Amino acid sequence: MAKEQTSSGKVLSNFLWRFAERCGAQIIQFIVSIVLARILAPEAYGTIALVLVFSQILQVFVDSGLGNALIQKKDADDLDFSSVFWFNVVWCLVLYAIMFFCSPLIAAFYNDGSLTAIVRVLCLMVIVSGLKNVQQAYVSRTMQFKRFFWATLGGTIASAFAGIGLALLGCGVWALIAQKLTNLIIDTIVLWFTVKWRPKLMFSFERLKGLFSYGWKLLVSALIDTVYNNLRQLIIGKFYSKSDLAYYNQGKQFPNIIVTNINTSIDSVLLPTMSKAQDDSVRVKQMTRRAIKTSTYIMAPIMMGLAFCADTVVSVVLTDKWLPCVPFLQIFCITYMFYPIHTANLNAIKAMGRSDMFLILEIIKKSIGLAVMLVTIQFGVMIMAYSLLFTSVVSQIINSFPNKKLMNYSYLEQLKDILPGIMIAVFMGVCVKLIEFIPIGIPVIVILCLQVIAGVAIYILLSTLFKLESYVYMKGAIKSFISKKKKKEKKSESV
Repeated sequence: MAKEQTSSGKVLSNFLWRFAERCGAQIIQFIVSIVLARILAPEAYGTIALVLVFSQILQVFVDSGLGNALIQKKDADDLDFSSVFWFNVVWCLVLYAIMFFCSPLIAAFYNDGSLTAIVRVLCLMVIVSGLKNVQQAYVSRTMQFKRFFWATLGGTIASAFAGIGLALLGCGVWALIAQKLTNLIIDTIVLWFTVKWRPKLMFSFERLKGLFSYGWKLLVSALIDTVYNNLRQLIIGKFYSKSDLAYYNQGKQFPNIIVTNINTSIDSVLLPTMSKAQDDSVRVKQMTRRAIKTSTYIMAPIMMGLAFCADTVVSVVLTDKWLPCVPFLQIFCITYMFYPIHTANLNAIKAMGRSDMFLILEIIKKSIGLAVMLVTIQFGVMIMAYSLLFTSVVSQIINSFPNKKLMNYSYLEQLKDILPGIMIAVFMGVCVKLIEFIPIGIPVIVILCLQVIAGVAIYILLSTLFKLESYVYMKGAIKSFISKKKKKEKKSESV
């Protein structure tokens, strides 16, 4: 029992560090993105969105599924880590060379000659990522998430100065490129200084082959997922205007920032924790269930609040020139609200060593999604966005299906676990929306502040009133964490 409490405390501690890191970084990035959105034209965001499609696809190849394989492998040692590191370095140089020579073709595809230089500069990220990838895997495997906090914070602050500085100088899209490159470079440098692991002059094809036998399925799965998720951007950029793409991406950005904070925090801690208990299906189910319930309880009110207050948020934060992105923002809020189900179910499948099943699920989901996309493309950008709501529900069911057999946790049981939090979140969203209709000449920013305060108060009040299990659990866990920290501080002071 004591061992379980210690383990639970360690998981919570690492989650809080990871969550603090993501929140700190994203708050800064959020402020920077607001400043840049006010300075730059929507077309600049449309241009960078086109190129980011290719850099994100490259990022999948950087990992090669080997990062997850290192985390999942029970007895990974220096030979495993060093082999993956040296393979990544060579592989990333090859990938960059391919993109360097293909950049004119990409520019020709979009009839925009300026994209050649942009692709060549932005894709330098792939080389830097190759140096960072194994360090990340080492931190995740050894549960040292405090290291991420300082690395991410340093990169985010440096990139803020670079991006805003160049934007004020009138550099347009290059300000966005400088922001992204600076962030990754500084992040990588700080991580190398704070993490003690260093690659050794050793390499084993046999070890690499063993890791790849697990990792290649995750690579293909991630590649399918990334290409599919970015395919809409490619289509919008090709057949519609850069402004349409900019509004679509800006609507995606706000909920994506929030979801990334929570999802990345849970994902980073959950996979290594589950991997250690991969032979105990009951224990894996408990962790999966806790992850789904807790993360949905956090995610639902934020997404519903943002969806119902979208007009006010966009008007205050980005100015009225970005109001066309409101419908996209609302669609993504509803879609992302259910991401905890995806993340927890897929992590359970990966942790239990079923990367083959993981790949099969991706192929099924993306085949359905692609069919829906091809049907809706002729009806415009908005209909393409609405189709995400349908494919999101289908993906939830597909992702949860194997876990009915693996750990006896069905989709219906999962819905029952998250439904109370979602219902309260929707009710809260309706209440805060009504504040906009107060017939008094109140400034928009005051209305937004009232909505935020009212939303938090209503959600906590209803959680307390109905004694939601997730609320009680989080409250108790945080109190326990703070209490342990105080005891440690007192103990260290007495020594």
